[in-house]
Amino acid sequence: MTHPTEAPTNPLPVTDRPGSRAARLRAPLARQVVEAVAVDNGVCVRPLPMRRTSLDTGETQIIPVPCGATLASKCPSCAERARRLRIAQCKAGWHLDDEPLPDPDPPSDDAKALAVLRADLETARDEVLTAGDVAQVREIDELIDQVDAELTDLGVRGQITPTDRDRPRRTRSTKRRQDAPDLPRLPVDRRTVGRTFTAPDGTAWRPSMFLTLTCDSYGRVHSDGTPVDPGSYDYRRAARDAIHFPKLLDRFWQNLRRSAGWDVQYFAALEPQRRLAPHLHAAIRGTVPRVTLRLVAAATYHQVWWPTTGLPVYDGQRLPVWDDATGGYHDPDTGDALPSWDAAVDAIGEDDEPAHVVRFGPQLRADGVTANSANTGRMIGYLTKYLTKSLDACHAVDTDRQRAHVDRLAAALRYEPCSPTCANWLRYGIQPRHPRRELAPGRCTGKAHRRETLGFGGRRVLVSRHWSGKTLTDHRHDRVDFIRQQLEALGATGTGPAAPASDPTRLAWTLLRPGDPAAPRREHLILHAIAQRHAWRAQLGLATGPGTGEKAGGSSATGPPLADAA
Repeated sequence: MTHPTEAPTNPLPVTDRPGSRAARLRAPLARQVVEAVAVDNGVCVRPLPMRRTSLDTGETQIIPVPCGATLASKCPSCAERARRLRIAQCKAGWHLDDEPLPDPDPPSDDAKALAVLRADLETARDEVLTAGDVAQVREIDELIDQVDAELTDLGVRGQITPTDRDRPRRTRSTKRRQDAPDLPRLPVDRRTVGRTFTAPDGTAWRPSMFLTLTCDSYGRVHSDGTPVDPGSYDYRRAARDAIHFPKLLDRFWQNLRRSAGWDVQYFAALEPQRRLAPHLHAAIRGTVPRVTLRLVAAATYHQVWWPTTGLPVYDGQRLPVWDDATGGYHDPDTGDALPSWDAAVDAIGEDDEPAHVVRFGPQLRADGVTANSANTGRMIGYLTKYLTKSLDACHAVDTDRQRAHVDRLAAALRYEPCSPTCANWLRYGIQPRHPRRELAPGRCTGKAHRRETLGFGGRRVLVSRHWSGKTLTDHRHDRVDFIRQQLEALGATGTGPAAPASDPTRLAWTLLRPGDPAAPRREHLILHAIAQRHAWRAQLGLATGPGTGEKAGGSSATGPPLADAA
């Protein structure tokens, strides 16, 4: 028998009185309904109004253009579209049998003649520079710029000489550190495709690999990634490793190619571990012995040759002051100008130690993958599963201990210099490169200082140049061409991106700024995009229904399906 003062075991559901404030608040907003329908149909929820004008007829039309966001917190539809595009890019280059890029064409006779003229101008410039005729040097530089422009018009890529020829090149010793093992060095073959193996039964296959790398440990952590002893956890080294992690990755791929003896290609994505340290997953075309991978990872390091940042020189309210006359910062007490960035770097001696050294941790995993494996799609999905989330949102932060861990790392990143132009150098008595007014330590606008990046200011997806032989824009056009071919096979006429090819030079595009009287409301743009998406599906015969493989209410029509990519 239940005591009269006890609550019943199964209380009745509470229903709001019709017309009450609680009932009104439970009703969804009209804009939320429109955005939910847009997400179900794969339509951008933040479209940009663009005015398209035909230069032949003068006809104008306002087109909703997707915002192109890569984070689901900003636009779920565009983020999912970008993720699927990365999936297609990863799949296209992982198991290639042939080289993706052709060799460059031989230079034409006109290009050779311009190169000879360029050589004569370079010699003449050195002669007049030695004679001290500055005016003549400027004239020759103008001729050199004209020759370089003509070479570009002929289709020649790159530059013959760097543009900053007068800037002295600062070099450091290339001698390896004594605490790093030596690496084997082989001549690198001009191939990007891995080896082919033959089974005893005569079957030939060319496997590839899935590699995982991470940073070193900064202290013992719990299963949720938080430190066991926050006081001894090295947050400063964690912040520095995160900031300089892209340089460490570049050095790793360089060392791997030299040790493997061929041009290793990769598709890599960065995500944080639960302890918030950078964590890299990479799809490698071809195979490399696991012993070589472990040796290269253990021997790879990156030295940061920056001025020391031991103890801050200025802190609190006592900060350097800006001087308009000199265009730089001065000491607030003595009025002396702070040393420039170049002067501070030049002061680093040959016997000095680098400001920081970044290394990989012992955690390394390498798995073999074949093109026809059932795990290929699962691994591609695992590689790209966090691309629609910011780094601080990849793992749930539910407890106070986890929030405190993120706060401590963010505090360490706030005052850590991220680049030569970072405002935090003022805290250590050094003028950043290209100083300007209103710089303040702790208020650098660099991407590495943002909480959502966790110190990693580089790109989330790293793709080698010869991965698929195509840029991301090329893959995007391939998906549009796929839709256009399907429409042509069905006898339909495409609209929007899938419209028949027209001369893009005869169309002028203008972005309508906020406040423009011709700019429609965002809700109208979303509704227009939803109707256009329904028209495309009707033409392609992808209407939702039983047996179509699509969920009720529509699905994200983001391109050709990838059945083996989760």
